[in-house]
Amino acid sequence: MVDPIHAERRAALLKEMGEGVLVLFAAGAAIRNNDVEHEYRQDSDFYYLTGFDEPESVLVLSTVHEQKFVLFVRPRDPERETWDGARVGVDGAVSELGANAAFPVAELAEKLPDWLENAERLFYRIGRNRDQDDVVLRAIDRTRPRARRGSSYPTQIIDPATVLHEMRRRKTPLEIELMTRAVDITGEAHIAAMAAAKPGMYEYEIEALLRGIFRKHGSERPAYAPIVGSGPNATVLHYHKNNRRMESGDLLLIDAGTEFGYYAADVTRTFPVAGKFTAPQREIYELVLAAQDASIAATKPGATIDDVHAASVRVLAEGMIALGLIEGPVEDAIKEERYKRYYMHKTSHYLGMDVHDVGRYFEKGKARPLEPGVVITVEPGLYVPAGDDKAPPRYRGIGVRIEDDVLVTESGHRVLSEAIPRRTADVERACNAA
Repeated sequence: MVDPIHAERRAALLKEMGEGVLVLFAAGAAIRNNDVEHEYRQDSDFYYLTGFDEPESVLVLSTVHEQKFVLFVRPRDPERETWDGARVGVDGAVSELGANAAFPVAELAEKLPDWLENAERLFYRIGRNRDQDDVVLRAIDRTRPRARRGSSYPTQIIDPATVLHEMRRRKTPLEIELMTRAVDITGEAHIAAMAAAKPGMYEYEIEALLRGIFRKHGSERPAYAPIVGSGPNATVLHYHKNNRRMESGDLLLIDAGTEFGYYAADVTRTFPVAGKFTAPQREIYELVLAAQDASIAATKPGATIDDVHAASVRVLAEGMIALGLIEGPVEDAIKEERYKRYYMHKTSHYLGMDVHDVGRYFEKGKARPLEPGVVITVEPGLYVPAGDDKAPPRYRGIGVRIEDDVLVTESGHRVLSEAIPRRTADVERACNAA
């Protein structure tokens, strides 16, 4: 049965495109080592428009041809399907996916010039894949001579992001429902990790717990490789080894989110492995939490991501001065970016099908206002390396980040991950749960 959601998206995109043709390639399979492939994940744009998750496929959408929706796909092959699983095939692309026409992908080079004919504008992302570029550019070159008999050919190549990524930036109720489910699964995993983590365990044991809960609930995959950093590893922003043995007195920073229905969650929690914050840990944690509260409050229609970031920066800068981490006064500390010694990243990014989702952040050089339907993360942090001799000794080796997923609404915002403990008392309670 043809999925009406993807048909509606294609119709909306065709309307936004105006006159022209879009060509979009599926994600390719990637070799991990020798003849072993990485786990396959379809290109987000391709899946957004088709709901189709096979590689070696090409989508053509046209406003200048009678057949608006065309797919080039792998043909059915009983021998290969015995090894790799069933394929939709050419007939299935029409009957199951709703394509107006479908062809074997091996015929792309031959047939693509026909679909570019009479299209003066081509929506195609040039420069990402040289082999694909060659196919498309050769098709244009083959179409060009047809002008002598009255046809036109593409004279403009436009990045599809100009229309497609703007569609993806604002989420529909269905998309928010899928993201909420991803967040709920992620929350269960974070809460389970708080209860399970104990001194003597290894970080990878907690990673395994997270991944197991994700998969148990039907998540296709994590939205990104989980970060499980204990003690000094919590001060490494993109720590990935997850192989340290946790000790009493450590904080454990977990940055992990799952993907559900091709939509991502992105949540970070930091908590004491032994179940209780030390006094210095609590001071740092409460400062980061206050910064996050300020940034969440700043998240509303008309505000910008820069506004959300500025709210965290001010709270963190004031707190760092009070704790003796940087020198004041606060206005100078912000202007001279002294805070970046311990808070070096931005506070927010878009969230959706991609964990760092698409859509413009700026328009004509100015930060873009947030709108209802946009989902962002709010994730301030403070990281004091163990070897930082300029920091007070009591704070060295402490890293804290708190991250939530926030939907911009008509009246302000809704924190999708609100149920995951983040207040100190709630975090300690979750850590000590049976």
